[in-house]
Amino acid sequence: MNKFQTSLAGGLFAIFLLSSFSSISAETQTEMTPIDAAIGLEATTLTLNVPENNNIPWAFVEGKISNPVAEYPVIIQIFDNDLSNDNNVGAVHFAQTEVDSDGNYEYKFRVANTSNGQTVNIFEGDYTVKIFKVVYLNPGLSAL
Repeated sequence: MNKFQTSLAGGLFAIFLLSSFSSISAETQTEMTPIDAAIGLEATTLTLNVPENNNIPWAFVEGKISNPVAEYPVIIQIFDNDLSNDNNVGAVHFAQTEVDSDGNYEYKFRVANTSNGQTVNIFEGDYTVKIFKVVYLNPGLSAL
């Protein structure tokens, strides 16, 4: 795997800035919170860095969930680390995206706007990205 992808118990995910200057940290945290006896909410936290000199307008989060629960979207939350505190004041972007029948998902978002040759960064610096997925606690139950 390259520096943009990490394997998780519930599947794979990746976050990309369409630029060679951006990166996510190799360190991720994954927590599981049971919803009931069969399903749980898997929360993955990672760090995204958008460099000051970024001029690429789009980034995206994509992944494949190996044991998704049908009809539950993936929730993506992005927090500015310079503004974040325990009350999530640094929240800058929330989104949800559907999961395909094969467990794949993708969400694209703007990180910069370019107009008349001028680029204005929407995202710049370090951010915490939280990805929430509803998965089966016991993958053998996913066929039920």
